[in-house]
Amino acid sequence: MTAPTAFRREEMLARLKDDRFDVLVVGGGATGLGVAVDAASRGYRTALVEASDFAKGTSSRSTKLVHGGVRYLEQLDIALVTEALRERGLLYRNAPHIVRNLPFIVPQYKWWEGPFYGAGLKAYDLLAGRMNLAPSRMLSAAQVVEEIPNVEQADLKGGVRYHDGQFDDSRLAISLALTAADHGAVVANRIRVVGLRKDITTCTGAIVRDEVSGDEFEIRARVVVNACGVFADEVRRMDEPEVDRVIEPAQGVHLVLDRSFQPSDTAIMVPHTDDGRVLFVIPWHHRVVVGTTDTPMKAAEIEPRALPEEIEFILRNANRYLAKDPTAADVKSVFAGLRPLVHPGGTGGPTKSISRNHEVFVSGSGVVTIVGGKWTTYRKMAEDTMKHVVAVGGLDDRPCVTETLRVHGALDRDDPALPEHDPHRMYGADAAIVSEIAASDAALAAPLHAELPYTGADIVFAARHEMANDLDDALSRRTRCLLLDARAASELAPQAARILATELGHDQTWIDHQIEAFQTLATAYTIPT
Repeated sequence: MTAPTAFRREEMLARLKDDRFDVLVVGGGATGLGVAVDAASRGYRTALVEASDFAKGTSSRSTKLVHGGVRYLEQLDIALVTEALRERGLLYRNAPHIVRNLPFIVPQYKWWEGPFYGAGLKAYDLLAGRMNLAPSRMLSAAQVVEEIPNVEQADLKGGVRYHDGQFDDSRLAISLALTAADHGAVVANRIRVVGLRKDITTCTGAIVRDEVSGDEFEIRARVVVNACGVFADEVRRMDEPEVDRVIEPAQGVHLVLDRSFQPSDTAIMVPHTDDGRVLFVIPWHHRVVVGTTDTPMKAAEIEPRALPEEIEFILRNANRYLAKDPTAADVKSVFAGLRPLVHPGGTGGPTKSISRNHEVFVSGSGVVTIVGGKWTTYRKMAEDTMKHVVAVGGLDDRPCVTETLRVHGALDRDDPALPEHDPHRMYGADAAIVSEIAASDAALAAPLHAELPYTGADIVFAARHEMANDLDDALSRRTRCLLLDARAASELAPQAARILATELGHDQTWIDHQIEAFQTLATAYTIPT
């Protein structure tokens, strides 16, 4: 079995210090990783630095959907929906190991809801065109109950089934980082930009700090791309201190329940909650994810916390549609993420009404900033960004190839080596390497916890091949332990820390610190009982 591209942080650091780049991307979330993949696959000398870990912020805290945005039809944002549906189709094709077809049902409790939502979802099908995953159809009440056993049956008249895509966000993020590296990009986490390098008035790179060693050094590049999501204004002000902010963070919260609250492989879409947003009840990794909220926030944080009223809001609205009502005691994990909503003309107004379109800004010194958007359209956002990068940097205009570029690890969708519900399906071709690690040591083949699907081999693989530097990296994003069951993740932390320390060469002091830090983090993902 061929190992993945060399993805060792030490090697990447040496190249960051010595090489000169065409494109330096700042930010290792969906947006930045997409730009790095686009630039590197065109043959530009590309680097990406991330201050924390890949997808540490918003990009690991999504609703886990690759979707066109049904609710934007109601806002008549046809262009946004059409673009997102096309991108959904491309991602479904290019990352078959990570993206799957997920059926949704909109339950009908009033006579007019059937024809109303049915017509809207037929329009959704038409806008998707040949990229459609499957046609929508009307269902009887009995059919709805068969597909959603825990649906509230009182006054149920039927429903509409439609299809969208589902994925694992942080697994796609690390696969994109590997894809960029496969094409020659230098990619490193724990590298924070602390200033911009300028030649009189033109930005020529960045001053960065290695968050592990504390060393500072310069990275030289013809163009710097600011893809920092909710933190994009911080980088913009390094370039132009007086610039107005354009990011309006909005918090989305999700609750994770056990599978009994939706035991089938069908999701529920609630079209109208108390605040006018949609609510999703989604099967994911043998759990059920319920969300989301839309709460304006004054400032961006790397570890946002769910507000008590947000948790109550989700439970209250979910209980209207579920026969078995979840309570706070049923929540396995609660996670929050901040959407980088864009207010080009200033801040203010309800965030749920703001379009998820992306915006590209070019400063006077040539810093290219990409903000807004969502996971589904990350590829198109990158393509649009690169148009500006090529112009600013005077680069050779090379065609974008990402419409047909397969993501690292991609296998055929029906490959028998990757069953639909195998926990290692998300690794794609690299799953065989995890199996080899497990086969080499029986202790690594054993589950880390009875309530979670991961083994010690997953931790070893994360350290050797996916640049996992600590327990948070390994248990929150390389595996999804923290999101699937925060208490179980806390319980397995000592064992995982010992495995990680062996791989990374750390001592008992490091192990003790990691256990304490992660268990403190995990407490914030639980609801006090």
